[in-house]
Amino acid sequence: MTTQAWSLLESVKNYLDITWDDLAGDEKLSGIIARGIKYIDGIAGASMDYSIEDKPRELLFDYCRYARSNALNEFQNNYLHELLTLQITQEVAAYEQANSSV
Repeated sequence: MTTQAWSLLESVKNYLDITWDDLAGDEKLSGIIARGIKYIDGIAGASMDYSIEDKPRELLFDYCRYARSNALNEFQNNYLHELLTLQITQEVAAYEQANSSV
């Protein structure tokens, strides 16, 4: 598991109202977190910062909720607008950065 996934584990557990200790469950959830990070970074086209309270973190936590509930196939449909907004925002930021030195 990635260090980032493990560092987010307690926050995700809090979001999902998981109050008990379960090493196997933590391992499973950290894998879900790592896959969610790769998925959202792939949609955005850049590495997102999940340590701050912002849209990428919100999307990651909801991704984990859907994955844990075995409803991941519904995540993209239900969050398509937010995912597209994140993608467009990142594309605009990359464009501005590329053209700011011109």
